Amino acid sequence: MTEVKSPSLGSYDPSCVDFNGLSCALLLILTLTLPTVRADWPEFRGPRGDGHVPASGDKPIGLPLTWSETNNIKWKTEIPHRGWSTPVVKGGQVWLTTATVEGNDYFATCLDKETGKILFNEKVFHTDNPEPLGNGASMNCYATPSPVIEPGRVYVHFGSAGTACLDTKTAKVIWKRTDLPCRHYRGPSASPVVFENLLILTFDGADLQYTAALDKKTGKTVWKTDRSVVWNDENVPGPMAKDGDLRKSHGTPLIANVGGKSQLISVGAKASYGYEPRSGKELWRVEYNDWSSAPRPLYENGLAYIVTGLRTKELWAVKPDGQGNVTDTHVAWKLATHIGKYSSPLLVDGLIYTAAEESFVTCLEATTGTVVWTERIGGKYAGSPIYADGRLYFPSQDGVMTVLKPGRTFEVLAKNTLDAGFMASPAADGKALYLRTKTHLYRVESASDTK
Repeated sequence: MTEVKSPSLGSYDPSCVDFNGLSCALLLILTLTLPTVRADWPEFRGPRGDGHVPASGDKPIGLPLTWSETNNIKWKTEIPHRGWSTPVVKGGQVWLTTATVEGNDYFATCLDKETGKILFNEKVFHTDNPEPLGNGASMNCYATPSPVIEPGRVYVHFGSAGTACLDTKTAKVIWKRTDLPCRHYRGPSASPVVFENLLILTFDGADLQYTAALDKKTGKTVWKTDRSVVWNDENVPGPMAKDGDLRKSHGTPLIANVGGKSQLISVGAKASYGYEPRSGKELWRVEYNDWSSAPRPLYENGLAYIVTGLRTKELWAVKPDGQGNVTDTHVAWKLATHIGKYSSPLLVDGLIYTAAEESFVTCLEATTGTVVWTERIGGKYAGSPIYADGRLYFPSQDGVMTVLKPGRTFEVLAKNTLDAGFMASPAADGKALYLRTKTHLYRVESASDTK
């Protein structure tokens, strides 16, 4: 292990061919050869869970570079109540979650993608006595986990307050669960993840720490796996240990293809884990003295990248092919300087970009952890960046979106400001960005595309 120090398309069906006119065959050829722009933003951090906006071939998608309250805004819609969840986009709809500030009522909200009109604002759950956020209210709220959308269904999650599946055409509840316990202690944050027939949920609270998989069709529990790390915090002095801070976490897991097999890479308090997603079996774990990790992991070329939490704020590169406790054998490198503690890292062409809460962005080599550059761009960062059209988009808590050029040389391409700050992460669909501020949802698109 090296500890790094930082310096300052379609399938062919022969039965469809019309041999008299070959019309179907010609249509097939056209379908396979014409470039397409991949649409949809189905979950937190996009189709692959890594912040990349998918494109077809080498042609740019056409996402906007610049905007303001009076420029390149197709629509702007005020969202009731409060929520930090990332919007998801599919089938002409944009879905997000929101909740009353006090945490009594929880809503699934749907907007028309073209007009920004609110189509549904369905109250899905109610609680008379919500768990207080305490001082977590400065960064969290009751509707932080992002939805997941599939054809005909959207899944919304509010931690222990409830999880539900809704019909996207009617907003009617197909199934719901309110019996998955967890004292989140400062609010839930981990978003659900879909894998095959499963909806996977993460509960890392002050009292209970586990991962559960529900059947997508019925909502019934398929498996449940408790975190296996030994806490040993019973005699640790101070209120954080007493109140359960040292056992909670906020990270959304990632499904990765590791050596040809699917693996659920999950960040928790005091340890991160690899699970077999169909059964919930723990494969490996790495341990550290940290808690309240929020960034989503990354995976590429045999390395998983995890942020340990709030205290040490280290970025670790882990080889996810071990068994059991692999802390001493499978950690390739660590970096402990200017690591984003809320914002997830972004990996592009062998370089990782991480936006620290205190205004720094750091670029480092993914294979070695060697820092390429660290620059102060201003602002604090909770939402996670995205990559598209050769650009890196970083949303700050004060409403400024800084656009950087990726690479070994630091270059700012644009700075764009909206009226309220970003706690949610950006979403993209076609040539449009969907940006959720603390008060509104925007569709941001180049003026030539909004006419």
